[in-house]
Parts: sequence; structure tokens; C-alpha cells
Amino acid sequence: MRNSLLVSVAAISLLSAAGPAFADGRLSVLCGAEEPHCAALEAAFEAKTGIDVSMVRKSTGEILAQVRAEKDNPKVDVWWGGTGDPQLQAAEEGLLEPYTSPALPDLLGWAQNFASVASGQATGIYAGALGIGYNSELLAQKGVPAPQCWADLIKEDYRGEIQIADPNSSGTAYTALATLVQLFDDKEAFTYLVALDKNVNSYTKSGSAPIKAAARGETMIGISFMHDMVTQKQAGFPIEIVAPCEGTGYEIGGVSIIKGARNIDNAKLFVDFALSPEGQGAGAAAGMNQVPSNVNSVVPPEAPDITTIKLIDYDFATYGTAEYRTYLLGRFAEQVRVIE
Repeated sequence: MRNSLLVSVAAISLLSAAGPAFADGRLSVLCGAEEPHCAALEAAFEAKTGIDVSMVRKSTGEILAQVRAEKDNPKVDVWWGGTGDPQLQAAEEGLLEPYTSPALPDLLGWAQNFASVASGQATGIYAGALGIGYNSELLAQKGVPAPQCWADLIKEDYRGEIQIADPNSSGTAYTALATLVQLFDDKEAFTYLVALDKNVNSYTKSGSAPIKAAARGETMIGISFMHDMVTQKQAGFPIEIVAPCEGTGYEIGGVSIIKGARNIDNAKLFVDFALSPEGQGAGAAAGMNQVPSNVNSVVPPEAPDITTIKLIDYDFATYGTAEYRTYLLGRFAEQVRVIE
């Protein structure tokens, strides 16, 4: 372990010292995180290495669809950020390139476990818990009680007042879907989702869109990741954050190299940088509040403390498979709603 750690530290130090020596070539990245996070990491990596990065932000469901469509002629080198379930599905389908970064021994246990589940084809970069966020001003105006549990959200008090993303396009919403099935069981979870649908005014494309809409006063309640809620609260919006009383699921954001990547060496450098304290610090500098995976990274002071939240034992090995994704999305379309 000590030798591995020394190798890891030496490798990251080498990257830090090398600078523009790695400037040869380009890199294409699909980013599943928030736009400011994507832009901050892109700028930090370009400044560090001199490599010209082309980064495009998409929801994780869209990224998975693109990677699948381009499997015979990949146009992207790296998939960074967003919920990890779709990356696990891509790994299962042989769409990713195995790569063990020298930074791996420096990562927290949940990030290393994620890499193990992915058979070394993806690695955890950050974690964040799913929650309920509400606009306290709208809540007071309408004179309804603050939700505290998942069960509260199906009450008539919130008819037409909730937004959640589309699980077909959003990793956040897929995490919510898989969370409810694990919290309850299939039958009870889908009975709940049918009831919840009556209170949903919109299924958004992006997982952070519901809490942004709540912040703007366009909806009372948004179901999103808590770190995205913190960002809105920090910006001065009247958002209150709730960890559901029954328990909640969480994401592990991932980074992976696309199989057949044209710029494989630069892709490996990007993964190493994304797993380093410097790379993970780019998110905090941009106002993002996920919990980083590297033990040496600085945790943003406002990041939700996931050690104090009642988390379910989220089964990434099962719900990160293509089989379960297809099954859950199929049942959602059949029993809850077909989203155009």
C-alpha cells in the first residue's frame, strides 16, 4: 500500500511538473456535470498541459446514447461527470477503455469500489446525495407544510407544484427512480410514482433544472441532488434543502475513456488530472459543492455532509446494468408516463 501510494504521488507530481510538455494534440470530452464545472475543469486542464480541449455538456442519458451510436467510429475521447450508473452500463456493453490511474490509491473507498464495479473502465470523481428542495417563499404564500419525506410529495397539497427530470435523459432522475425501487419494492415504488406524477408539472431534460426552476419561483419543489440545491441557496435564492426521512440514494460521478479514443494518451492525462486534488479543486473554485473522491482534495465548506444523511445502500452493481436500466425505464413509460 505504501509503495502504491508513493507511485501515485510521484505520478501526479510528474504531471504537475511537466506542464506544456504534454501539449501535443487535442482532446474531446463529453461532460455530464453542470456547465460552470465543465468549463472550470477544461480551463484548468488546458492551463496545466497546453492540450486543446473540446468539451460539450450533455445530460448523462444523452451521453450514453451518443457513445452507443458512435461505438464503431468514436468521436469522443473522455466521458467526465454526471451520475455514474450510465458509465457502468457503458462499461458492461464494452464501450469504455480499461484504465487504472496512478491516483487510484489516493481515492476514498466508495470511489475505488465504483472502479471495481466498473471493471476498471470508470472511476469515481465525486459523490452527492439526492434530496428535496423547496422555495420557502412560495411555500409560505400557498400556506402548505414543508415536505420532509418522499411520502409527503404525493399529497394533494403539492398538486402541480413539483418538478423532476426525465429518467430517460437525466442521470439524476434515473438515480431517483432506482432509489425509490430500492427503498420500497417494485410494486410500491411504481404505485408511488403514478401518484407523484399527478403532482408533477414538468419532467425536465436536465437533473439540475428542477431546483433551478424552484429557485426562480417557477415551481415550488424540485427533486435534484443536494449539492445543486446548495449552489442555488448560495446564490441567494430562497431554497430549503430536505434529506427525505425514509432515506435517500446518491450518485457517484464518474470519469472514463471511450473505447477507440483517438487521443488515448491525452485521455489518460485528463483522467489523472480529474482524479487529482488540483483537478477536483476546479469544481469547488467554480462554486460546485460535490464531495470529491481524492482524500487529499479540499471538500467545499458548504458541501452536504453525506455522513450525516440517511443513505440507502445503493446497489450500483445491479442498477448500473443495462438490463435494469431498460427494465426500469420500460416500466416508467408503461405505468407512469411516456415523455415526449
